[in-house]
Amino acid sequence: MATTAYDIIKRPIITEQSMAETEAKKYTFEVAKDANKIEIAKAVEEIFGVKVAKVNTLNMQGKAKRTGRFPAGRRANWKKAMVTLTEDSKTIEFFEGMV
Repeated sequence: MATTAYDIIKRPIITEQSMAETEAKKYTFEVAKDANKIEIAKAVEEIFGVKVAKVNTLNMQGKAKRTGRFPAGRRANWKKAMVTLTEDSKTIEFFEGMV
């Protein structure tokens, strides 16, 4: 099964800290757990039409959550990617006006 760019990039992460980084052309996304940095860079370039300089990734641990009395639940583990664009690249319009 071939994965598309939309299978790799799941959603943008919109937090105060990630929005502050957009001025430096750094964008944060939730990505597929099995995606590597090269695949993530190609997917961002394909979807948004920008040039990627580098990609940093983190495996985020799911938080423990209460689901009642004893059967403690847990949120799913996920992968986060911070994508830095080149200086001559255009910005991603999706994030404009959110800061």
